[in-house]
Amino acid sequence: MLAHWLLLRHNDVMIERIGIIGGGQLGRMMTVPAKQLGFEVTVLEANPGCPAAQVGADQIVGSITDEAAIRELADQTDVLTWEIEHIPAELLLQLKAEGYNVSPDPWALLNIQDKLVQKQNLVLLGIPVAEHVELEDVELGQRLMYKSRRGGYDGRGNLVTDDPEEAAERFGGSSGQDSYFAEKLVPFRAEVAAIFARDRMGNVGHYPLVETVHVDNICHTVMMPPRRTSCVAEARANAVGREVMEMLPGAGVFAIEMFVLEGDEIVVNEIAPRVHNSGHLTMEANETSQFEQHVRAITGMPLGDMDPRHPDAMMINILGTRVDDVLDRTGLDAGLALGDVSVHFYGKTPRPERKIGHITVVGENAPEVTEKAQQARRALTNL
Repeated sequence: MLAHWLLLRHNDVMIERIGIIGGGQLGRMMTVPAKQLGFEVTVLEANPGCPAAQVGADQIVGSITDEAAIRELADQTDVLTWEIEHIPAELLLQLKAEGYNVSPDPWALLNIQDKLVQKQNLVLLGIPVAEHVELEDVELGQRLMYKSRRGGYDGRGNLVTDDPEEAAERFGGSSGQDSYFAEKLVPFRAEVAAIFARDRMGNVGHYPLVETVHVDNICHTVMMPPRRTSCVAEARANAVGREVMEMLPGAGVFAIEMFVLEGDEIVVNEIAPRVHNSGHLTMEANETSQFEQHVRAITGMPLGDMDPRHPDAMMINILGTRVDDVLDRTGLDAGLALGDVSVHFYGKTPRPERKIGHITVVGENAPEVTEKAQQARRALTNL
């Protein structure tokens, strides 16, 4: 069934070598299925022996923003993709114009890199988003979400405060007003995420909607199916996701984070044109993981089955609690002994609040899965 990809070419070059800008945990989890499918993988990452290199990827040691290093990666591979969006999209557009195979289309990256521009693009499509507040109109005592326009992730670049001076100090003062913006807090009932995929033929599919729980703006837990939504809200979220896909050209996996409001209304929060933390549980919970799906999509293979393999699944991120050169696996055996528990470590040096791994639990119902996931996390007490 998969043999047809051998004949697929881009500019008369057979796709055999995948280049990934970034070699962290997402690059690592893309490398494994890519190697299983027979592809060579090279990543660009500054730290020697990065997580992706630990599982068999070749590595170019260099910054993910170094244009010469990105060109070197493009020259060594047949298709170029990324695991992080904080990279030079304009260069990727230039590479595409020169005939290099870049996937997804760099326009998808350019559309979302500046979060304020991303919001404005969604408004142009008629898609609901949190209301933007002009900084000059903000008053003391007005509690708002301040966001860095570029570069934020895992809670970095976000600040909730009622003091505009605190926000100005965080984001660079009045001279830095072009670097951040403010939006009204959304009174959501649940946070959800839709993971979509598009192949090179333009076929689009999506995984079942998941619910996400964030602590200090860092994703903590992901649940499939969602626990605090209705069938109406899930249908609306998937429909909104399809509309958002109109501004995300090219083949690959895309994540769309949304809020569910009272009355089952949907508001889009943020978009990532790449594999995403909210899709990690697909490795055990679905027929095809988001990581294999991305590899399939960018190399011209057919999209895999996205149906769930189990009635219920939960993922919990493992965050570092201290700075340490060695990962302490105390409690790992007890967690695995619970059954239907999978633990993934990323090969990263632990430090406070750093994502160093995740736990996935699958089962027949939400109470069973939740209890087992909590037991597994408690067992890993020293992580």
